[in-house]
Amino acid sequence: MIDKIYLGIGSNLGNRLTNLKFAVEEINKNEKCRVLKSSAVYETTPYGEVQQDNFYNAIIEIETALGFFDLFRLLKSIERRAGRNEEPKVKWGPRELDIDIIFYNEFIYDGELLSIPHKEYNKRDFVLTPLLELAQEFKHPVLKKKLRDIKYEDVERHIVSKVNESLL
Repeated sequence: MIDKIYLGIGSNLGNRLTNLKFAVEEINKNEKCRVLKSSAVYETTPYGEVQQDNFYNAIIEIETALGFFDLFRLLKSIERRAGRNEEPKVKWGPRELDIDIIFYNEFIYDGELLSIPHKEYNKRDFVLTPLLELAQEFKHPVLKKKLRDIKYEDVERHIVSKVNESLL
């Protein structure tokens, strides 16, 4: 295992907590991945303008020997196995499971399907709050500052409550 990665996970269809635990279990089943830590789980209002149920969101820290694009493909396959169907595609719509790469070490990549670091992590409290639980000392690869030292502005508030459940 050579890399540490921070993943955002969320669910608002079906049993939200079970879906998040499924993500952790499936990542751990891969011989090249291991979940190291999990933030608290937060209940959050939906992002965007689609009317839908509240989400459960968390951040997990993993290490992996997979390259970033192989990891991306693994995460998409886990989403599909959880029941996520890309058709019809509604941006920020309801989903059984959503897994986003927030940081992949200090790697920077901007492609059509994937951007690392995640472009809007700092605008969403349901990503930022649990991320800071786990990674205050992590150095942002673009800003070259520890996450705890960055001034976060224009953060949308979506957290309703902390859920008293563990993913590990």
